[in-house]
Amino acid sequence: MKRLLPIFLSLVMLAAGTSASAETNAEVEARKTALDLAGAFANDGFKTRDGHWCGTVKPHDHALVAVNLYAGNQYWFSAGASEPSAKIGVSVYDETGKQVPTETHNAEAKAAAGFSPANSGQYFVSVDLLEGQGGSFCLVYSYK
Repeated sequence: MKRLLPIFLSLVMLAAGTSASAETNAEVEARKTALDLAGAFANDGFKTRDGHWCGTVKPHDHALVAVNLYAGNQYWFSAGASEPSAKIGVSVYDETGKQVPTETHNAEAKAAAGFSPANSGQYFVSVDLLEGQGGSFCLVYSYK
């Protein structure tokens, strides 16, 4: 019986940690929106990477995600937001903080930025709330 108690407590702690990191309904809705947009780029031969980044974005604030990219590839960063976010935008910056010129797509709670890096290295993707109240967002990216 004494051996079962530590095992039971370990399982309870594991379950508590798993439930605390579960996604909210708003994050799931934002991820669905982002994946719908990323699916449009799949028609052009882009493959969506496994994984995603979810969080909240507030007015007059932005969320940054660091990514390692490789020269010679093309990338699209697609973001989706949940209510009450009205309009979001996606921007890409190099490791020095200089904004990189990108192709953009903005459609209210969906936004995307695409480009081909000239140099391999670390880049930063910014998700900005352009209009509306704060809310959840999700970012996914595709490559070719």
